[in-house]
Order: sequence, then structure tokens, then C-alpha cells
Amino acid sequence: MTERKPPGVDFGTWVDHQIRDAERRGEFARLPGAGRPLPPEMETDYDELWWVKRKMAREGISVLPPALALRKEAEDALEAALAAPSERIVRRILTEINARIREMMFKPPPGPPLGKKPYDVEDVVRQWRERRADAGGSDV
Repeated sequence: MTERKPPGVDFGTWVDHQIRDAERRGEFARLPGAGRPLPPEMETDYDELWWVKRKMAREGISVLPPALALRKEAEDALEAALAAPSERIVRRILTEINARIREMMFKPPPGPPLGKKPYDVEDVVRQWRERRADAGGSDV
């Protein structure tokens, strides 16, 4: 659609004309999804950022405020530490996440507060040992 709307022609009429011409040329015949119903997310109220959200979901991208993203990372790190195969790995996981938590505590980004403090490494190691003992594992 490279031509400009002629002066004095109603915009709706001009657009309808462009669509009819494109249909006659077969430009809509081979579009992806032709002849199939709209996906469920397209049938709800219109969201002008639907394509951004779909792309982010497809790419596995999540956009959270930095504090919320770190809060989620901290929870995941604690789970990973408690499931770690050795005490050395537990300590490494906690040391890394604690450094990130401390950094955000002292340089808070805009958005909601972090609401977390660094994990007590010795307490988590104790919990890890108790879980290993209950499961019959060994400290490595």
C-alpha cells in the first residue's frame, strides 16, 4: 500500500477499496492462519500490546521490576541450595544470591522494595544437613 489517499475521498471508502484490491490480487490467500479461527487470546478484549506479550511468552522473557525479579531469584536460589548435592554448592549458591541481595539493599532501584535480607548461610546449611540426614544422604 504505497499510494496516498486521494483528496476528497472518505478514509473508510479508500481503505475498503485498498482491501478489495488486495483481495483480488490474492494477497490475503496465503497468510499464516488463513481459514482458521483466531487464537483464544485474540477473542478477548483488545489489548494493543498482545503481540509483545505473545513474543515475550514465546521467548520466555519476563519483565518484572528489579526487586520482584530478585525476590523470585532468591526464592529459586534457596530451593536450589536446599536441593544441592554438596555443602560446597549450597554455600556457593547462597553467597552469590546474598551478594545480589546486599547490592540491591544498598542501591535500591525504582519500584517496590525488595523486602528480603541476605540468607543466613549457616542456618540454610543446617537445614540442608537435616534434610540430607532425613533422606539418608551424606555431606560432601
